[in-house]
Amino acid sequence: MKQQLLSRIEDKSAIIGIIGLGYVGLPLMLRFTEVGYRVLGFDTDKNKLDKLAAGQSYLKHIPAKPIAAAVAAGLFEGTGDFSRAAEADALIICVPTPLNDHREPDLRFVIDSVDAILPYLRAGQVISLESTTYPGTTDEVLLPSLQSRGLKVGKDIFLVYSPEREDPGNQDYGTANIPKVCGGVTGDCLEAGAALYGKVVSEVVPVSSTRTAEMAKLLENIHRAVNIGLVNELKVVCDAMGIEILEVIDAASTKPFGFTPYYPGPGLGGHCIPIDPFYLTWKAREYGLCTRFIELAGEVNTAMPDWVVGKIMNAFNDRGQTLQGSRILVLGIAYKKNVDDMRESPSVMLMDKLAKKGALVDYSDPYVKKFPKMRKFHFNLSSIELNEKSLADYDCVLVATNHDDFDYDMILEHSRMIVDTRGVYRGTYGNVVNA
Repeated sequence: MKQQLLSRIEDKSAIIGIIGLGYVGLPLMLRFTEVGYRVLGFDTDKNKLDKLAAGQSYLKHIPAKPIAAAVAAGLFEGTGDFSRAAEADALIICVPTPLNDHREPDLRFVIDSVDAILPYLRAGQVISLESTTYPGTTDEVLLPSLQSRGLKVGKDIFLVYSPEREDPGNQDYGTANIPKVCGGVTGDCLEAGAALYGKVVSEVVPVSSTRTAEMAKLLENIHRAVNIGLVNELKVVCDAMGIEILEVIDAASTKPFGFTPYYPGPGLGGHCIPIDPFYLTWKAREYGLCTRFIELAGEVNTAMPDWVVGKIMNAFNDRGQTLQGSRILVLGIAYKKNVDDMRESPSVMLMDKLAKKGALVDYSDPYVKKFPKMRKFHFNLSSIELNEKSLADYDCVLVATNHDDFDYDMILEHSRMIVDTRGVYRGTYGNVVNA
């Protein structure tokens, strides 16, 4: 079975099935079609499937042109019919892995995906999980399900874990040139996974097990979460001491070894850094271990929106005004600049906290024209067009996400007060408050 699968991967006659056509699955689909594979994309969202079938993109940072080209060439087809999983030689699972309200792993999307394809699995397929999760998920959740079908993993069917490393909006690194970590349940599984990804990425990094691959992904994001937590804490200390944190970071960055700059912000956002560390803290408790360092960083980062709100309240007090009843315009509600991704966005957390304190909140974001439906937050708002007249309506402009599209000079000239959480106006005084 393995040799037949490897031959189909090698000559590109293999059909690639991608489950979940979001921020991870969609660029992966484009990369496979780009090199000549036929891709079946599985998703439960009919609106997504309809747009893709029409050659349209629903993600701001992914252009429509390559999608339309893949559809026109007959290399991509989207479907909600999971029985067609039998047609695929490779099935790659790219679905969300959020936390529940108790900060515990929520694997329902992974489990639902496996359950949907399980009746249609056959010998000669390779199954890859890309969703970020705790060490042991592939062994403890996916492996028993596959074995329940009577398929011998490593002989009939091949199971790997290969974590996604997408960075939406990054102009330098994309699917093709980001090295791909891959761990297999068996050596033959790893060989199949490495062969699959080796056709579409610049480098496959094989590791000894799926647990190692799962932990590597968590380390990548815990590394960032802890260091951002450190610099956020230093930001608060520096503010109290009258020191500019960005100047400190610039000075420290001149050291040619032993220092990597990280930058503060209003909190953590996105699908990885605010979530992934807690997958490990949850799993560690199973072993009677407490990951105090990770949890402390999480506490610091989670507290940043409240600290920013406190800075806004103090800024109003200094001007003899109150936050309650004031009009605040939030600039940028995506979780980072130049994308439309709002998952875990600290900007939205700020909007919610300000509204609960009685402020009248609007937003402006060229990437998010209408506030979308979200699991935790909802505002019946649309993006405000920025101009001299609209800015005059607000008591405060809060720079929450520093999109390049904003005309910062115009905003500075026509705003009564600016609270800057991203260092856009560093070195500027007068009506600017650094937060």
